[in-house]
Amino acid sequence: MADRPAVAVLGTGIMGAAMARNLCRTGHDVRVWNRTRAKAEALAADGATVADTPAEAVAGAETVLTMLYDGPAALDAIEAAGPGLRPGTVWLQSTTAGIEAVAPLAALAREHGLLFVDAPVLGTRAPAENGQLLVLAAGPEAARGPLASVLDAVAERTVWLSDDGSTGAASRLKLVCNSWVLALTGGTAEALALARGLGVDPRHFLEAVAGGGLDCGYLRVKANAILDDDYTPSFSVTTAGKDARLIVAAGEAEGVRLDLAAAGAERFRRAEEQGHGDEDMAATYFASFTDGRPDSH
Repeated sequence: MADRPAVAVLGTGIMGAAMARNLCRTGHDVRVWNRTRAKAEALAADGATVADTPAEAVAGAETVLTMLYDGPAALDAIEAAGPGLRPGTVWLQSTTAGIEAVAPLAALAREHGLLFVDAPVLGTRAPAENGQLLVLAAGPEAARGPLASVLDAVAERTVWLSDDGSTGAASRLKLVCNSWVLALTGGTAEALALARGLGVDPRHFLEAVAGGGLDCGYLRVKANAILDDDYTPSFSVTTAGKDARLIVAAGEAEGVRLDLAAAGAERFRRAEEQGHGDEDMAATYFASFTDGRPDSH
């Protein structure tokens, strides 16, 4: 498909790999890079070209998509990509980077003459795999046309918030949304842990709230993960902890005290310390138990 732009995907973890696959399926010329090459190599079967370096991945690409752990990782990747970048390339920056990281990312984009789009996404593994993410985007009008087929491939919907990505408008909204996601996850984990501690069947709790104002889809998803003891990651404890810390820091910078977010960050830290870092964030459940072992309660 000649009208499909070449896309470089830097970062092929849970989200980046799913987005790269959807770009391949929709006929894009996809080049992928990951710090741990083995995570990128699996995408060769989907038609992606695996690059050894960021510079190799972005050479000739019309769009560069970054989906990395945090802002500094995205900055490092684009700095390394420098020799392969060309002015006018669109940088779709989808890493959850927080607010303070946006300015240096935008400055680096200006240095290379890139069209910078601050574009974090809402959604976890399943929406990413199904091309049903929600993209929160802020960037120049000139980037929207070139990005149309890319966004169609990875997202169900894109909400454009601003024509200037350097303001961090999209990253700000992402932190607000994630504060709610993490609160729901932590609340679910604590309710089920309390049920365990009090000798209450957690399914009775779910039956009690079913269909009412206290019920919601996310409660069901995370509760089922805990009850099934299935912590296959769609959003890992480590990443959730990083996002919680970004949320707390953003609030503090604006004089907003976020007690729930701070407590959530501590829960994720404990769960990671217990060895659950690579598991789904529902594993914050284990942080409720002093010895990390719910079976002992």
